Amino acid sequence: MSAIASAAVSAAAPSTPRQLRLAARAGAWSAPTADVAPGYVQGNLTILPQALAADFLLFCQRNPKPCPLLAVGSPGDPSLPTMGADIDLRTDLPRYRVFRDGVLVDEPTDVRALWRDDLVAFLIGCSFSFEAAMLEDGLPVRHIEQGCNVPMYRTNLPTAAAGPFGGPLVVSMRPLKPRDAIRAVQITSRFPAVHGAPVHFGDPAAIGIEDLARPDYGDPVRIDAGEVPVFWACGVTPQAAMAQAQPELSITHAPGHMLVTDMRNTRLASF
Repeated sequence: MSAIASAAVSAAAPSTPRQLRLAARAGAWSAPTADVAPGYVQGNLTILPQALAADFLLFCQRNPKPCPLLAVGSPGDPSLPTMGADIDLRTDLPRYRVFRDGVLVDEPTDVRALWRDDLVAFLIGCSFSFEAAMLEDGLPVRHIEQGCNVPMYRTNLPTAAAGPFGGPLVVSMRPLKPRDAIRAVQITSRFPAVHGAPVHFGDPAAIGIEDLARPDYGDPVRIDAGEVPVFWACGVTPQAAMAQAQPELSITHAPGHMLVTDMRNTRLASF
């Protein structure tokens, strides 16, 4: 994680989604949101000009594993009423990423100065929701144990293109013992709206990952003897697609710094 992304205001973690959003809005919370406000849905954010919204919507529909849509905003509207009261997408995430022509140019904690009447917001499901179910079942989640961001990697697996959007699948990784990996498949399969079951486990080279100690996003985590890396489709995939589409402006969450909504994780379970 970059020095900018890892710098966080020292404060006790808020216990409810609204408290977290208000703390982010006030500049009092800029840390990753893993294990914050347990039990509530967190989302990956992508904001694009309206001229590209239809293509990006199609990209999400063609790639439901990395891009399971939870909500789509109206042009120029920074709220998402179906996901929570008084949400302001310009201020309520701990940290953002700003891209110009597909190139990352800033990681601010507030994007009000960039907001325009033609911007459309997309909220995509996040693996932090199924992590809560894993923890409840007694499975370890290493990046939470270590107090860092989940490691994320670009793979050699292509996404299904739509208009200018395409590029590689991004995955997140959690190391597990084989018996726990089997249980994790069972648990996460219940949550297709937040990436569902893993897309790969075992040899990272098989999906184009050269070094687990050097994630493309997030932080490396310890892999203990007898554990295997397990990979899930990741909502950072749209950020890789930005490099190909090169929109004149796009705004996303900083990896690991999600929108925490008022929706309960249990609402997303398929059974």
